[in-house]
Amino acid sequence: MNTHSASHFIKQTAHQLGFEFCGIAKAERLNEDAKRLENWLHKGMHGNMNYMQQHFDMRVDPSVLVPGAKSVITLLMNYYPATTQNKDAPKISKYAYGNDYHNVIRNKLHEFFFILKEKIGNINGRGFVDSAPVLERSWAQKSGLGWIGKNGNLINKKQGSYFFIASLIVDTELEYDSPINKDFCGSCTKCIDECPTEAIGTDKVVNGSKCISYFTIELKDALIPDNMKNKFENWMFGCDVCQDVCPWNRFSKANTEIGFTPIPEILSFTANDWDELTEDKFKILFKDSPIQRTKFAGIKRNLQFIST
Repeated sequence: MNTHSASHFIKQTAHQLGFEFCGIAKAERLNEDAKRLENWLHKGMHGNMNYMQQHFDMRVDPSVLVPGAKSVITLLMNYYPATTQNKDAPKISKYAYGNDYHNVIRNKLHEFFFILKEKIGNINGRGFVDSAPVLERSWAQKSGLGWIGKNGNLINKKQGSYFFIASLIVDTELEYDSPINKDFCGSCTKCIDECPTEAIGTDKVVNGSKCISYFTIELKDALIPDNMKNKFENWMFGCDVCQDVCPWNRFSKANTEIGFTPIPEILSFTANDWDELTEDKFKILFKDSPIQRTKFAGIKRNLQFIST
C-alpha cells in the first residue's frame, strides 16, 4: 500500500474495531511537552506518584520506545455510560463502571496491529494503553483528535472528553493529520470553578496532588489529609466533576462496548451496601474492575473518609 491507502486502511480498521476516532501524527520529540512536564514535576504536582518521574526520555521521545519510530497512531474509545449510579450512593468515576479498560483495549490493540501487519506488510511497532510512559493526550492533539482543555483532559469537538486513549507507535511513514492548535474552551472556566479541591489552575495546569482521583486511587497505604475533609462531595473512587460540568460533554453518547457494560452492583449499591461489603465479596464482584486498584482496604478508607 502507498502512504495514503495505508493511512485510510488504518482509520477504517480502527472504526471497525470500535474506536470512535483515529488520528495519525509524525513521530518526533515533544520538546514543548518536555518543558511542561519537567516544570510540573519540579513543582511537586505529581504528589506520591513517583512513577511520573521515571523514564522521562521515553515520555517525550517515541523513538526511545520504538527504535526508528516514524508515526504515532492515536485511538479514542468512548466510555460514557448509558446509565449512572444510585444517586445517594458513594460516587465512582464513570471510567470504572465496567471491566478494566486496560484489558478491553489491549485485546483490541493486539487485533488491530495483527490486521495492519497482515494487510500493510512490513510494519513494526508497539501499542500502549496507559501502560507505558506515553503522553497520549499530546499525541491525540497532534493527530487532530481534540485539544487539551483547562481541566487537562483531551476534548473532542464532536463527543467531549469521556474517552480512553490508546497509542500505536510504528516505524512506517504514513499520512499525517493536522494538529488542533486552537483552544475551543474559550473563556469558560466551569471546570476550574467547580473543582471541589481547587486542583485546576487558571494556567491549564492540574495539580495532581490535590485531585480527588489522586487521593482516592493513587494515594495507597496512606491516610487522606485532614485538610481535604468535606471536600470530596461523596466521591469514593475517582472524580468526574471537571468533565460533568464541561459544556462540550453535552455531546457525549452512550458507549456500545460490551466490555464497558456497568457491573450491576456499581449502579445499584446503596451507601449501606458499600458499608456492609466484605472483602471476599469485593474480590468476587470487582475482580475484573478498575476498582481493584485501590484494593478492599483502600475502598474502606475512602468510605470512612467521606462519611465522617
